[in-house]
Amino acid sequence: MAGEGTYHHLEFPPARLAAQRCATVSVCLPARNEEATIGPILDAILPLAEAGVVDQVVVVDESTDATADIAQERGAEVYRQSDLQAAFGPVQGKGDAMWRALEVLTSEVVCYVDADSRDFGAHFVCGLIGPLVCDSPGPSMVKGFYRRPFDSGNGAPKAEGGGRVTELTARPLLAAFYPELAIIQQPLAGEIAARRELLDSLAFTTGYGVDIGLLIDTWELCGIAGIAQVDLDQRQNRHRPLSELAPMAAAVTESLLDRVRRTGRLVGTVPGAAAALATMMPDAIERPPAASLRPVPA
Repeated sequence: MAGEGTYHHLEFPPARLAAQRCATVSVCLPARNEEATIGPILDAILPLAEAGVVDQVVVVDESTDATADIAQERGAEVYRQSDLQAAFGPVQGKGDAMWRALEVLTSEVVCYVDADSRDFGAHFVCGLIGPLVCDSPGPSMVKGFYRRPFDSGNGAPKAEGGGRVTELTARPLLAAFYPELAIIQQPLAGEIAARRELLDSLAFTTGYGVDIGLLIDTWELCGIAGIAQVDLDQRQNRHRPLSELAPMAAAVTESLLDRVRRTGRLVGTVPGAAAALATMMPDAIERPPAASLRPVPA
């Protein structure tokens, strides 16, 4: 290990995982209009199923482009997000897609990866699931971290500069309110693996606040020892203009502050704050723990 609770993906090559893993694994890609990247990502992941590293590869899609067709042609299981947990109405963003996917994910460990990554490698999945399926007792959740080059689309990418909401919003807020979690290098990473039992017990914020919400809730249930992080080297994805980052930052802020309020450390509201936040982001909805939706055995 690179440090207490920190790993590097090279510790978990496919051959080791196939030989040693002690749990079944589902890989899930929530997708929306990712026809440019979904094919190469699946080309990296699907051979892991053939090699006995993972058991299920699922794309949950809500696209108007060819994303679903490409995924089906590659051999992934494909489900429309709005067909899952349909009683809950229209799909409300990334967190909602992740939560609805639990209806069709069948394994003991669930690995979520983003569908918009460029230069994606199988090591993303192997690194994330490794601590969960090779270490005993191991953590309950693993977060990925990486270098984030900044690609503005105008010339060569800069060596750093990606992850602006992470560095300017998420990490400072965690340091202020949850200092134990300040060591998590990429708290908003969409690359995450967790034990299914844990995910079933957690509520999911529907939008951009889902990743920081799951992180905090896992810490409250399992403590810092229940969370690991793995170095995935580098991740390259498309970058949004600065003007489009305010809704994401607002959602992250509200998700964290909502949890601070629940613990009684933040009391009362500022007049007009709710209305101001509503102009920056869609209303966040929290989906109930999946375990709470199942019938209680007689």
